[in-house]
Amino acid sequence: MYPYNHKMGQKIQTDVPGLSCDRAFLAHFQVSAANAVVATDTAVHAAITLTEATQDITTDITNPAVSRALSIKGNQAGVAGNVVIQGTNYVDQVITETIAANGANAVEGTKAFKTVTKITVPVLVGEGDTISIGINDKLGLPFKLAHNTVLATFYDNTLEGTAPTVAVSETALESNTIDLNSALNGKQVDVYLII
Repeated sequence: MYPYNHKMGQKIQTDVPGLSCDRAFLAHFQVSAANAVVATDTAVHAAITLTEATQDITTDITNPAVSRALSIKGNQAGVAGNVVIQGTNYVDQVITETIAANGANAVEGTKAFKTVTKITVPVLVGEGDTISIGINDKLGLPFKLAHNTVLATFYDNTLEGTAPTVAVSETALESNTIDLNSALNGKQVDVYLII
């Protein structure tokens, strides 16, 4: 079978008679320089002017270049309320994430979105309130992991000296993300992990 399926229940023998272990594989996951772009506050949608009613935004949305976690940012200190983002994950399953606005501070999401189909924004608190939707540095991993099995990461072909921050989930693909120590800025990312 090509490509190789690592979930076929392969076992390896140990030196103890009758005891076997799951076989593990080394995977190399790469994000091209063109897709590992710098995180920006408006990458998905430019500032949305809030009104006295919640709004569902489905136009002028730019999808991330690669499965990636999102962020939201208000323009004024009083901006508050939940932003609900709907879209799909790496395998086109529908996912939703709710991110609470925190004034003019950027707030990072945790789920990796392949596409964004709808953004629901809260009501205004003050005149002129806006919220923009961006991307952060968390890249989606294409594996459901039970543990952080990342062995090494390279940024622009240089081994990272500090381990990345890795989030894992055995059940939700979109909750498996990696955040390199280096800020992404249009350079190739290579991740070596055990699956």
